[in-house]
Amino acid sequence: MIRVAAIGDVHFSEDSRGRFTDYWSQLHKAADVFLIAGDLTTHGTTDQIDALLEEVRGVRVPIVAVLGNHDYHENKERELRLRLERNRVIVLEGESTVLTMGSYRLGIAGTKGFGGGFPGACASEFGEPEMKAFIRHTECLAERLASELKKLKCDYRIALLHYSPVSDTLQGERLEIYPFLGSYLLAEAVDSAGADLVVHGHAHLGKEKGLTAGGVPVRNVALPVLKHAYAVYHLGVREAEISDFKSEI
Repeated sequence: MIRVAAIGDVHFSEDSRGRFTDYWSQLHKAADVFLIAGDLTTHGTTDQIDALLEEVRGVRVPIVAVLGNHDYHENKERELRLRLERNRVIVLEGESTVLTMGSYRLGIAGTKGFGGGFPGACASEFGEPEMKAFIRHTECLAERLASELKKLKCDYRIALLHYSPVSDTLQGERLEIYPFLGSYLLAEAVDSAGADLVVHGHAHLGKEKGLTAGGVPVRNVALPVLKHAYAVYHLGVREAEISDFKSEI
């Protein structure tokens, strides 16, 4: 069994220090790996990422993250990534990593993802250059996600995103903003390549659990949804089963 702790949308700022210290420093007792599904900061500043880094120094398991839209706001995403990586946080964007957990190998492919909507109410690559660029960006990220998932040689595979691949986990959000919360192209990438679990954030008013059309479990781990310091999902309890545990805050 592999125990996967996950959280997203912690939106750290300078005054967030200490909020999760007690919980994350004990995370190794419940999990083998810690995933952060984007929006690590409030506005994407270096002071805010440094506040987060103080908090994760006590984490004793591998940490893997993707950036979210908030982390791009100040156009300092490269600096944020560098600071995270200097502090042993693996950051993925159209990339993947494989971790050894005892006798198992866990592969994680990650991308921020992007918007576009879902079947029946989605944008298309048509019309103005701006609209074409919007959808092409999502298509590019989805293609890279599928490619990275396919090349993983491991026992279990996780897709780590910020934007949602399904509308299931957006229920509770206003329908008008679904196209800005995710894209079905991400789910198609997962289903074409295969995965055991998808983790995302971004949808603060959504719900935790969903499925891709191909039956891959999807979990929205945004902090406002979980209302916990993290959730833990167990891979390998039974074939294709996902169970979970949450740490109270």
